[in-house]
Amino acid sequence: MPFDPVKPSLISTLVRHYDELVDHVRRRFGDRGFAREVVHDVCVQLLEKREKDDVHTPLALLRKISHDQAVSRYRSERRRQAWVVAMPQLPDAACQAPLPAQQYEAARELERLAQAIAELPPRCQMVFVMHKIHALPQAEVAARMGISLKTVEKHLRLGLAACRAHLDRAAPDDTERAR
Repeated sequence: MPFDPVKPSLISTLVRHYDELVDHVRRRFGDRGFAREVVHDVCVQLLEKREKDDVHTPLALLRKISHDQAVSRYRSERRRQAWVVAMPQLPDAACQAPLPAQQYEAARELERLAQAIAELPPRCQMVFVMHKIHALPQAEVAARMGISLKTVEKHLRLGLAACRAHLDRAAPDDTERAR
């Protein structure tokens, strides 16, 4: 950021009265290191923004800006500390994602379900997929396929029973392989 030497009033005032501004902030907030950081922040703000043309008392303006910056920083620090006090210990897990073994087992179970659905008779498979996968109401499935509601219920019962049987039948095989 280029420095504008034509209007150095606030910057030069800050440089000339640096210790005085630091003491001003320190008297209000008690910590010299904190006061230095605040005055440095004010300096950066002045370098980044264009200076005002009609500043009659630059030192008073710098005191006001420093005070406001210190209040803002102090409040921000208090909020952060309040959160840290409220959260003294981090949770054991950063996220609740399943473990790799759980993900693998879920993928295997999904494969077994897909295989069970694929082995259903065509009409039963269509009813099951329309209702369970695409979440269509049973009445809409019946209307789209031109069958009765009782037939839809029968196909759903058969599909669920086949899925349960397939999962029960596949589960013991997996446990025997793991041994």
